[in-house]
Amino acid sequence: SSKPSKMAPSTIELITAMLIKTQSSPEQIAGRLALKHNIKISHESIYKLIWKDKSAGGELYLHLRHRAKKYNKRGSKKSGRGLIPNRVDISERPAIVEDKSRFGDFELDTIVGAKHQGAIVSSVDRASKFVFLDVVARAKAKKVRRSLCKSLKSLGEKGFLFTFTSDNGKEFSEHEKIAKKLGVDFYFARPYHAWERGLNEHTNGLVRQYFPKGTNFRKVSVEEVLEVARKLNDRPRKILNFQTPAEVFLNMTAQTRGGNFRS
Repeated sequence: SSKPSKMAPSTIELITAMLIKTQSSPEQIAGRLALKHNIKISHESIYKLIWKDKSAGGELYLHLRHRAKKYNKRGSKKSGRGLIPNRVDISERPAIVEDKSRFGDFELDTIVGAKHQGAIVSSVDRASKFVFLDVVARAKAKKVRRSLCKSLKSLGEKGFLFTFTSDNGKEFSEHEKIAKKLGVDFYFARPYHAWERGLNEHTNGLVRQYFPKGTNFRKVSVEEVLEVARKLNDRPRKILNFQTPAEVFLNMTAQTRGGNFRS
């Protein structure tokens, strides 16, 4: 079989254009090249191109969503899997979570502040889009665990929580303690499959409207963060037929446990 050819200049041009114009991820670019140009190239190769460009003084990496994080190949010592004991993959998650028909299936994330000072911990219910926000001094596993257990404690006690899904960040490595405390099943999205937590990504964008990149979260009070959550929960959403997440949350939780949301 012929050796894979080096990346053609025309391919590099296409990749560069997509990165700069739309900040598409390497995974999206790889898919698009296959679909539209019949160019088969792995997203790993695109990451390599970006980091090679960076080490040569280039700025392509600035267009990556997570530009400061060097891409970890799976299986490398730093890749998420090694850091998370007893990680349960999203492929094991019950199908009902996909339906978004019940309250209590949450997506979790952390939004890290400037210079890694502090972080916002966000948890969003997939069905109602209701969001809980909290701020911690550092995005460390213990702090994130305590924050989630505090924010979601009363829902857990009422039996309203079913599943959590997060990315493979090591700040979620205490997932077993969280699951036990709140009575949930905890799942991890596949690395680099951000769309499996699309709601998180979207919510983070909404939160960033109030705390733009470069915000030092150490200077942000819990009250300020709760106020932003309140605003987001009171904002009518097209996807909810212009009801607010707060209204849908109340409807769904006022019904019997696991009651379905009918729009």
